[in-house]
Amino acid sequence: MREVGTGLVKTDVVGHRADVVLNRPEKRNAMNAELLSDLRRAFEEVLAEGDVRAIALLGEGPVFSAGMDLEMMRDRGQQDADEQGQAGPGLRDVTDTIAEARVPTVVGIKRAAPAGAFELTLPADFRVISEDAQYGVIEVKLGVFPFGGAPTRLSRLVGLAKAKELVLSGEFIDPREAEQIGLVNEVCGADGVDERARAWADKLTGNAPLGVQRARKALNAALEMPLDESLAYERALGEPLADTRDYTEGFTARIEGREPEFEGR
Repeated sequence: MREVGTGLVKTDVVGHRADVVLNRPEKRNAMNAELLSDLRRAFEEVLAEGDVRAIALLGEGPVFSAGMDLEMMRDRGQQDADEQGQAGPGLRDVTDTIAEARVPTVVGIKRAAPAGAFELTLPADFRVISEDAQYGVIEVKLGVFPFGGAPTRLSRLVGLAKAKELVLSGEFIDPREAEQIGLVNEVCGADGVDERARAWADKLTGNAPLGVQRARKALNAALEMPLDESLAYERALGEPLADTRDYTEGFTARIEGREPEFEGR
C-alpha cells in the first residue's frame, strides 16, 4: 500500500484493479478536509495509470466511514463561503471525480456509512454492504440537508418517492431492503465486505476495457437524454469498437474456446 498526500488515504494496484482505502481508522475514517483532498488525489493518480480497469473503494479497519468529521462540519458552518473554498476539495468534488472516472468503482460498505459517507457511495457503480451496516442520509437530523449529491443521485437510483422517504425521514435503510430496491448490489457479513468488493472489481477487469468504459458512459447518460438521442449516443459509442484489436480478440477467443486477452485497444 502507498500513502497518498497526508496519509489519510492509501492505494494499491493489483493486476488491473486499484484499491483506494480510507486510512483514518482511529476516527472511524471520518472525512475531514485533508482526507477529502487525499481521496480526490488518490483517484486521479490511479486513473492516470493506464492499466487500471476498475477501482475498489474501501475503509481501513472495521468501519467504512463514520461520515463527515463532526468538528469540521460544526466549524465550517461558522465560515463564510470564501473561507470554505480555501479549505480544499469538498465532498462534491470527490463524488464528481468518482462519477466522471473512466473506469467503474465498487465500494465496500462495512458497518457504517451515514450522511456524507452515504453520499460518497452513491456515484460508485456497484455497492457491497455488510448486513449490519448503518446506511442512510441522516442530515435532516443534524440541522442541514444532504447537499453532497444525495437528492439528485438517489432519485436516479431508487426513484423520487423512495428518495424522499430516505432523505426527509433521516432514517437508516436496512441493507436487505437496500438490496431489494437496487440501491446496493450485494449484502454479506462485515468480515467479507472488502473481499467481495475486490472480487466484483476483479470480475470487471476481465472484460474488454473499452467496451466497459463506453457501455458505462451510455448507461450513465441514458436517464439524461430523450430515447432517440440516447439510442444514437449508444451507436456513436459502440460502432468504433468494431475497428479495435479487442473486438477481434473477443470473437476469436470465443470461436477458439479460450479466455480472451484484452489490451484496451
